[in-house]
Amino acid sequence: MMPIAPLAGFDAEAFAAATLAEDLGGWSGGPADTARDITATACLPADAQLTATLATREPVTVAGLFLAETIFRTLDPACICIAHVADGQSVPAGTRLLDVSGNARALLAAERSALNTLQHLTGIATLTRRYVDAIKGTGATLLDTRKTIPGLRRLEKYAVRCGGGTNHRMGLHDAPMVKDNHIAAAGGVPQAVSACKSAGLRNITVEVDTLDQIEPAIAAGADRLLLDNMNPETLRNAVALVAGRLPTEASGGVNLDTIRPIAETGVTYISVGRITQSAPAADIGMDYGVHTPAT
Repeated sequence: MMPIAPLAGFDAEAFAAATLAEDLGGWSGGPADTARDITATACLPADAQLTATLATREPVTVAGLFLAETIFRTLDPACICIAHVADGQSVPAGTRLLDVSGNARALLAAERSALNTLQHLTGIATLTRRYVDAIKGTGATLLDTRKTIPGLRRLEKYAVRCGGGTNHRMGLHDAPMVKDNHIAAAGGVPQAVSACKSAGLRNITVEVDTLDQIEPAIAAGADRLLLDNMNPETLRNAVALVAGRLPTEASGGVNLDTIRPIAETGVTYISVGRITQSAPAADIGMDYGVHTPAT
């Protein structure tokens, strides 16, 4: 398994606090917030302890395990978490992912937040892995897109990396992409690309919808072509016209049934929005052992 690029600068503790605050109706800063779980507080003594196991009920590629641990430790800093797998690892159904033991009220209060996060990110990683496997051996690279849940983009793109995919631009700020609306507003491809170059932008991607737009885009100085909503036959013709002069990216209407034929046309990249936009949550459960009083 290749190492997963870390979430540089991501504040896992702040994420955990915000996620728990949403479920607990507020946040004052730590273990005392377990009292906001009114059911657990009513049903369990303050010193009750629990052990629990998080396990997958289906084959998955794991992502977000470190965040689940952080969420549990936010409510019980003394809890013990033992991970049996690592993010980016593909495992069969029935695999134990994480054992956690600690204060019963804290674990119950953190359970849903930890599971929601782990299920969502693992779902993205698992679906991404299916797409990566589908194009294995073609030479094409799977990319994600900006079709992410607002506020979760960095986490979702991390999950894509866990699944073996490659991140496209993080947002509008870090890579220029001239699309049809930019072209229309600027008065044409040459004008749009020229304006980007005049602004000091580099590595400019230009979207083309038809074969007759390819040469003007290359002549204008595009560094990469986004071949939008083209069928495999058209993509094959587009790749032939480009003739290796710059990288090509297929986008639009890509799913697990179509991605292999698209990859076999010779495109450099294939971007798929549904790996983040439509990934189902992974079926991961949390089962508890018998609770015992603290000693």
